[in-house]
Amino acid sequence: MAYLEIAMTEKTKKRFGLLPGSISGLVTTGLLVSAGWILYSRRYIDHHAKVKGILEAEHGNFDAPTAGKLHFYVDKRGSGRPLVILHGVHAAAGAHDIAPIFNAFKSQRPVYALELPGFGGSERGDRPYRPSMYQAALTEFIRGEIGQPADVAALGLSAEFAALAAQANPEWIHALVMISPTGFEMPPIGSLAEQIRKTNFADLLYSVMAVPLWSLPLFDILASRPRLSLYYRQRFEADVPEELVSIAYASAHQAGAHFAPIVFASGRLAVRDVREKVYDVLTQPVLVLYDNEPGKSYDMLLASVQAHPNWSVRRIRQSRGMPHFDRPGETFHILDDFLKAQDKRQS
Repeated sequence: MAYLEIAMTEKTKKRFGLLPGSISGLVTTGLLVSAGWILYSRRYIDHHAKVKGILEAEHGNFDAPTAGKLHFYVDKRGSGRPLVILHGVHAAAGAHDIAPIFNAFKSQRPVYALELPGFGGSERGDRPYRPSMYQAALTEFIRGEIGQPADVAALGLSAEFAALAAQANPEWIHALVMISPTGFEMPPIGSLAEQIRKTNFADLLYSVMAVPLWSLPLFDILASRPRLSLYYRQRFEADVPEELVSIAYASAHQAGAHFAPIVFASGRLAVRDVREKVYDVLTQPVLVLYDNEPGKSYDMLLASVQAHPNWSVRRIRQSRGMPHFDRPGETFHILDDFLKAQDKRQS
């Protein structure tokens, strides 16, 4: 009877793959694969790639008191109120994501394409990236480099940072354009304890992802050419320009390029309750351009627009997050009309 019991136990373990040898084999294989990838990442992936072909424009650096070195492109041939354009936030974000907007308006008014801390040519050190840093970077750049109030057009998550800056220092941001912004999803239903658990999970996730031994190799997976191609394909209706993927890949393979994206991937850069605490108290004219970007919800956008007469909204159809690439004519026409209306209102 004892023999049968032992035999059945072993048989059950084999059936469900629970034998110690099987587990140790899987663990060993996983460790070997991970160690191999870490070694490959450090020895064979170039993290000092040459970035070229982003924008044919003058560029410079501004030393921001809070955010450090900020890299920007500028064209001052136009006249009128300056326009500052902010790229979105993802593993390989940079000015290449907003190049069509810059090129469309550079002949009409002074235009600046600002690269956010941790991205593009801006400072990319290992430091505590937070929404407050991006808010300060924008305000300090407008005040210190431009020296006069500006209109701001922000893509994706950067709309939250721009809104923070507009709320805290309305004298420096005259009007705000949000392109495919975040923060308009249905409010989460849950207790304060659940929200605290989510925050703690984000902190734990960051602590795991930021371990120096594997943080860069992990990022190399997120910023691989196939992953970047997939990212853009999900956000384009038309074919993705191969040049865009190449520039994004090179931009993501610079010294320190992984620090800010890892903070973003852990969920630490989103502004909590941004709609209620920031968007809904803006006093500037606000234009929202939205489309069908995967993973984004605009359930509460209509409520914000209806509650605030300074808000307007336009939907760009046949676009999935990058309307300035997919539908440039329609996008720039709407944006131009909005900015000119603000110019007339001020005069």
